[in-house]
Amino acid sequence: MSSPAQAPAAPSQPGTRPLVGAGWMVITGIFFVSVVAVVRHMGDTIPPAQAAFLRYLIGLVFVLPALAPILAAKYDRRMLVLFSVRGFVHAIGVIFWFYAMARLPVAEVTAISYLAPIFVTLGAVVVFAERLAARWIVAIALALAGALIILRPGFRELGAGHWAMVTNSVFMAASYLLAKWLTSRADSGAIVGMLSITVTIALLPFALMDWVTPTLEQLAWLTLVAFFATAGHYTMIRAFKVAPMAVTQPVTFLQLVWATLVGVVLFAEPADVWVLTGGAVIIASVSYISYREWVLRREALTPPNVSMKT
Repeated sequence: MSSPAQAPAAPSQPGTRPLVGAGWMVITGIFFVSVVAVVRHMGDTIPPAQAAFLRYLIGLVFVLPALAPILAAKYDRRMLVLFSVRGFVHAIGVIFWFYAMARLPVAEVTAISYLAPIFVTLGAVVVFAERLAARWIVAIALALAGALIILRPGFRELGAGHWAMVTNSVFMAASYLLAKWLTSRADSGAIVGMLSITVTIALLPFALMDWVTPTLEQLAWLTLVAFFATAGHYTMIRAFKVAPMAVTQPVTFLQLVWATLVGVVLFAEPADVWVLTGGAVIIASVSYISYREWVLRREALTPPNVSMKT
């Protein structure tokens, strides 16, 4: 932990290059929306667990360069356990995501996924005993209100896809908490590589429960999904390393804009003003929480302003 009298980190250090971090998050959003578009196009022709397994199995090809640093690092047992736990948690979340993606509009899936950072904040309270200031509680309440705007329970019937996407957000939040902890202890390539390896292993038994022989066309689409998703995870880790969450989090709202455009243009899905409004409320709340965390870190690193007497 940094001393209160320690000077702020130099611009070359991680977390002090906001424009670069924002740029990485823009690229991340493009990759992730591309994943959504391809999976939406495929529909439910392959069972969710099997589609997820094949996506990660194929994705191992794209993380082969990460195997060298993983082997060279010689991680201890604790690190390997954490990598494995994150892989299993992420695998369950991915299964729910594939299930929801075949049943919900592109923009709605994207908007509900914004709940993950809220669950991250709540998870930090439960797991790490962090205290929440009153303003953070208000921000979380507003984010949950945004979720209600999107889901509109009582005004329309909520299907299994909606609940699957909410469950996905919980598991993705847990995966994020582990990833954030790992970024200070492992290389970006190693984190992405270990995620691909552990998730593939965790998904295998679920995939075998309901296996359908895929066609060459389906394998081609899943290869494209693997490429976009792996690239997105890598650029996201890069963003986390060079910029604070106060910078990177608001940029994720662009994903909802692009997802809405993809739904309208490619799948003739109507632009739902409730989804856009609810997504905007959630992102505003999450961005405020991220901003406050960034301000508190800066205050902790900035030396006190002591007047010099002449």
